[in-house]
Amino acid sequence: MARKRVVKQDGTSSAASKVQSSAKVQKERTPSRWWLKGGLLALFVIFILQRILPELIQHLVYAHRLRVPFFVDLSQPADLSLNHTINMYLTSEEGISLGVWHTLPKSQWKEAQGKDLAWYQTTLRDGSPVFIYLHGNTGTRAAAHRIGVAKVLSALGYHVLVPDYRGFGDSTGEPTEAGLTTDALYVYNWVKARSGNSLVVIWGHSLGTGVATNAAVKLIEQGQVFDGVMLEGAFNSARQEIRHHPFTWYYWTFPGFGYFFPEPWANNKVVFPTEENLKKMRSPILFLHAQDDHLVPFPIAQQMYEVAVSAQNAERVKLVSFDGSKGYLHNGLYRDAGLPDIIKKFVLSL
Repeated sequence: MARKRVVKQDGTSSAASKVQSSAKVQKERTPSRWWLKGGLLALFVIFILQRILPELIQHLVYAHRLRVPFFVDLSQPADLSLNHTINMYLTSEEGISLGVWHTLPKSQWKEAQGKDLAWYQTTLRDGSPVFIYLHGNTGTRAAAHRIGVAKVLSALGYHVLVPDYRGFGDSTGEPTEAGLTTDALYVYNWVKARSGNSLVVIWGHSLGTGVATNAAVKLIEQGQVFDGVMLEGAFNSARQEIRHHPFTWYYWTFPGFGYFFPEPWANNKVVFPTEENLKKMRSPILFLHAQDDHLVPFPIAQQMYEVAVSAQNAERVKLVSFDGSKGYLHNGLYRDAGLPDIIKKFVLSL
């Protein structure tokens, strides 16, 4: 009987051991399977996002859906105290209609009351300089700082045309780098065809500096040059660090984002090679930059100024900085009391 008890105990012990061993193996396998499934799911999500995000990034770069200020009728500039301004729509290419404001020199505001588009067009030949203002990303031509620039130029006795690129404001289409460049060139050629011998100056701000320099290079290829170019808050994709770039806030907002997704200018989606453009430009250039610019650090402007000077000379290229204590940041230079004299001096040098 003793032997039977021993055999029975050994059998029971062996069975229990097998159950415990099986449970241990199961516990070891379960986490590994969970990690495998989780890893595959993460890879799938990343794959899908890589397919979707390039287009989303383009929307973030241009931010054209943020049509601020809200509830503004862009066809009625008088509602925004632009009493000598007319709204019009120009077709830059088939299917693309651009909303454009033409503001007259302030001295003509009384005469302009009740006048139609044809009359406004004839005034472009009056000998006064004409400015085409190429704005930055986000919002519309009704943004406060854009209206501010138009008023400064109008007070100086200049004509001002402010277009919304395709996809911005009430303009049709979707923005692309090539499309914005085409829009700028169309507006320029439209003005040149109606302005006689008047000076035509391009003022680009932020994103508009990339559009302006792209357009300048296209003109050079056609054997033409801008009369003058003003670059306010100019950025440069090639040199500007990703965490400072004005169109890539999501890279430094979400840590690790850039590990999986390329910069928006990769694969030629959004390039705006301002530095390379400056090497080819032959127009007089005036850089305007706030030392406290929070989107484009001032050293970026200094670097590009040096590139432009090397391509031309210090007589044709100027850099005017604005003290950081004034708090202009990226959009506020139009408020500077000395800006009108700076602009006037540049125009007289052309």
